[in-house]
Amino acid sequence: MSIFIIAELGINHNGDIEIAKQLIQIAKDAGCDAVKLQKRTIDMVYSAEYLDQPLESPWGKTRREQKEGLELGQKEYEEIDRYCRELEIDWFASAWDPESQDFLKQFNLKYNKIASAMLVDKDHLKLVASEGKHTFISTGMSTYKDIDLAVDIFRKSNCPFELMHCVSTYPMEDGDANLKCIPMMQKRYQCDVGYSGHEVGLAVSYAAAALGITSLERHITLNRSMYGSDQAASVEPLGLRTLVGAIRKIERAMGDGKKQINQKEIPIAKKLRAHLKWEASE
Repeated sequence: MSIFIIAELGINHNGDIEIAKQLIQIAKDAGCDAVKLQKRTIDMVYSAEYLDQPLESPWGKTRREQKEGLELGQKEYEEIDRYCRELEIDWFASAWDPESQDFLKQFNLKYNKIASAMLVDKDHLKLVASEGKHTFISTGMSTYKDIDLAVDIFRKSNCPFELMHCVSTYPMEDGDANLKCIPMMQKRYQCDVGYSGHEVGLAVSYAAAALGITSLERHITLNRSMYGSDQAASVEPLGLRTLVGAIRKIERAMGDGKKQINQKEIPIAKKLRAHLKWEASE
């Protein structure tokens, strides 16, 4: 099974539909399988006290103005849906509140996503699982107990899912990747496990691919110097094309794990073992 590669737009579009469309086109051109966004209802996710705090941003002088500036609305999501259908690339989003989850239903998407921040919200897990769509569950900032609960809810709901190993630092230091969690979760939960990376560079993602992940999610950006908290941990267009190409090459290189003589080796073996009067055998 091929690794499902997700280009995470997140909020790197900075509330601009044209930037969002550029990122979708980049993901399509690079060979990604899907793009993902994030959807929030500002007044449900953040307290009034937090939103009233001062913060200089391109949209104003308060956190509310910044958060509202980063959100896409009905019109923009309709355009994203139309554009992705035109390009023939799947899209989906991680909802951070029940209103946002309900909002996404109108687009009849194939997939759901549980953001790491939402993994500890039992009601949210039950709401998403009730839809029965294949769900990617990120496990950043979480313990075995947290993951156990999520797995139990999705299995009781008979909702298909896969876990995603994740470390929620932006950017993540390579030494914090702890990729050995991937085979651990495969064994403990007997399910598919992907990787959602926030590191700078591509090497850690390559290593994750070699550990048998079923999905790979990386944030993408037009330029890492753009405004935004996720930009520094994102992959630029050239890097994304390199990443996808290398992942597909790693998939081919992994093989089936059976030690046997490759048919291409036989003429070489006959030459190098001629003095041994060697003949190929099963």
